[in-house]
Amino acid sequence: MAEPSWKIDDAEVEALVAGHHDDPFRRLGLHREGRQWVVRTVVPGAEGVEAIDADGKSVGRLDRRHAAGFFEGPVKIKDRQALRYLAANGQGTWTVLDAYLFGPVLGPLDDYYMAEGNHLRLYDKLGAHPIRHEGHDGVHFAVWAPNASRVSVVGDFNHWDGRRHVMRKRMDIGVWEIFVPGATIGQGYKFELLDSGGRLLPLKSDPFGFHAEIRPKTASRVAETGNFVWNDEAYIEARRHRDPRRMPMSIYEVHLGSWKRKDGNAFLSYDELAADLIPYVADMGYTHIELLPITEHPFDPSWGYQPTGLYAPTSRFGDPAGFARFVDAAHGSGIGIILDWVPAHFPTDEHGLARFDGTALYEHEDPRQGFHPDWNTAIYNFGRKEVAGFLVNNALFWLERYHLDGLRVDAVASMLYLDYSRKDGEWIPNRHGGRENLEAIAFLQRMNHESYGQNPGVVTIAEESTAFPGVSQPSHTGGL
Repeated sequence: MAEPSWKIDDAEVEALVAGHHDDPFRRLGLHREGRQWVVRTVVPGAEGVEAIDADGKSVGRLDRRHAAGFFEGPVKIKDRQALRYLAANGQGTWTVLDAYLFGPVLGPLDDYYMAEGNHLRLYDKLGAHPIRHEGHDGVHFAVWAPNASRVSVVGDFNHWDGRRHVMRKRMDIGVWEIFVPGATIGQGYKFELLDSGGRLLPLKSDPFGFHAEIRPKTASRVAETGNFVWNDEAYIEARRHRDPRRMPMSIYEVHLGSWKRKDGNAFLSYDELAADLIPYVADMGYTHIELLPITEHPFDPSWGYQPTGLYAPTSRFGDPAGFARFVDAAHGSGIGIILDWVPAHFPTDEHGLARFDGTALYEHEDPRQGFHPDWNTAIYNFGRKEVAGFLVNNALFWLERYHLDGLRVDAVASMLYLDYSRKDGEWIPNRHGGRENLEAIAFLQRMNHESYGQNPGVVTIAEESTAFPGVSQPSHTGGL
């Protein structure tokens, strides 16, 4: 007797249960096959699975075709609809909401603006976002990894099993995405990638991760950053009508980890810092606090200057909401907050950006361009529009999501010159034969254009110690 036409072949079944299928969304989930609807799912540990409709009615019992938990079969429905699975084994039954029953979250406009390099809300699209999608609560994950042959999200919601949530690749832009129903705020996660040759890479933290585990652990954590409670409306409105570049500023520069400690040498929390530091600064007559980098970093003695999580306020002092309360309290006392921002380079810790998808994705392949000899770090490839977009969006993220008053841009001199700290033969001239890093210059101009244009009243400050012309001139006149 001939097999039903809707059955997929054994090779595809093996690829799906192993997590090596090149497009699992093409097979798993609900699909129209000729005149009938068919569902396929992988439920490890299940001995039986039936599909259930929104009313709780069984619409089909699936065939178990692989011991690892692959099930397949027709369902009695007329149109596409929300389904779930009822799984069973010798220990009992449980309900499964399968990620492969859900459609994509990103759309063609996201593809267009990402490909163009002009998407200025990437932090609302990439990373991990708790949302309600197609009637169910969960988390949407998305990551840029164009050269990977497979990307999975692994975490507390799937036993860190890379076979469970292999992501959908948006072919035009190299972004992988998946909606995981049931995933929640606070859960840890990373991305599991196979390079173009199928080799398993070290687990990667989320480049757009909003929260992270406390070092030495390195996982990202699902967090919500769009629901902070702010009381600084009057402060922000007044700031819009001021130009801080033409007003007196007195800045208190501080490293939060060493300014003050609790008994036992423990760090103060963001709330405790707000209670102690802000009144002290106000009483001393300062107008602003400049925070040495509080972006997530693995190594305490780096003081934050080797960040691995540019979108996450460090967990040493609390969670993202705690940092937002710190900023809000500062504004309530009339104190501005400036972040020491590090877009010049990044450390090569294996869980970070280095060789992210098995290639030099965020950095240059050639060490004469992509390796910093002073700090043993990688240098961003500012000429790659996706990398420049990642950094421009990061500046906007801190200014807009956390209401920061400015950015002090670290190590600008190292960005401006291709021969910075290099001997003859250790650097590559620009297209004109010169030593200026034209791509970094263009990035800084774009970052300043967007930062000032979209956030009136903010200020950017360059740590620049050379005679480079026009550092503080407006970008529209050729300055930085």
